[in-house]
Amino acid sequence: MSSGRCAACRYLRRRCTQDCILSPYFPSNNPQRFASVHRIYGASNVTKLLQRLPTHLRAEAADSLYFEAQCRLEDPVYGCVGLIFLLQQQIHSAESQLIKTQAEIAVMKSQTQHPRTQPFPAISGSNNLLLQQSDNDANLSFSNQVSFGFI
Repeated sequence: MSSGRCAACRYLRRRCTQDCILSPYFPSNNPQRFASVHRIYGASNVTKLLQRLPTHLRAEAADSLYFEAQCRLEDPVYGCVGLIFLLQQQIHSAESQLIKTQAEIAVMKSQTQHPRTQPFPAISGSNNLLLQQSDNDANLSFSNQVSFGFI
């Protein structure tokens, strides 16, 4: 490698060879990337993982390892799972809001298609008297229960 050591070899204080498996994914201009991955997974595990993968998948794996390591450093308990859970909650909240808005739109459309010509009729005097009587009966039955110690 003509440009010097990669970030991984520099961090590990070793010589970077031409066939260094880490150099394409941990360039020397971004040492924090390897430091994060090394702190969580260790150099040996990362090297083994990358060696076992086909060449065309290694870049994505290195990006994923870096993302997961960063999440784990920021949230040692949940890591990226905590972020995924938070995003799922936001999706659920947005879906609930969408359902509420769609229901409001449906109500508005039904009101504009079927406008009311007259408001609800007021309760007549005899109906009002019956409602007052039923309220009084409910109050009496409640007071009887209290006096007998049922509550």
